[in-house]
Amino acid sequence: MLAMPSGTPACPDTGRRHRLAAQLADMIPGAATVRVSLTDPKQAWPHPHAIVNDEAGETMQLDRTTTRVAARWILRVWPHADWTRPHTFDLAGATLTGSDLAAAGRGR
Repeated sequence: MLAMPSGTPACPDTGRRHRLAAQLADMIPGAATVRVSLTDPKQAWPHPHAIVNDEAGETMQLDRTTTRVAARWILRVWPHADWTRPHTFDLAGATLTGSDLAAAGRGR
């Protein structure tokens, strides 16, 4: 299996990543990134969860169904990613990165 330098498995179909980004942008106007994890703070067991941010980095308030659908779509495109940790899907670049790696690049 191919992997990106971050260690996140690469999606084998680039077109599929871009279609997903277009679908999410259409479904959630103004969205820039989607942070996905299996840790929904309102659930005691693993559950698909997403936090959507706009271009300014502000969290967008969405209904539970929309966030769950977005999370599941991303999980299905990267089924072999290490979902024990959160990942961020950038809609502009159609790229998935480990959220902890993205946060480490910012100043502390």
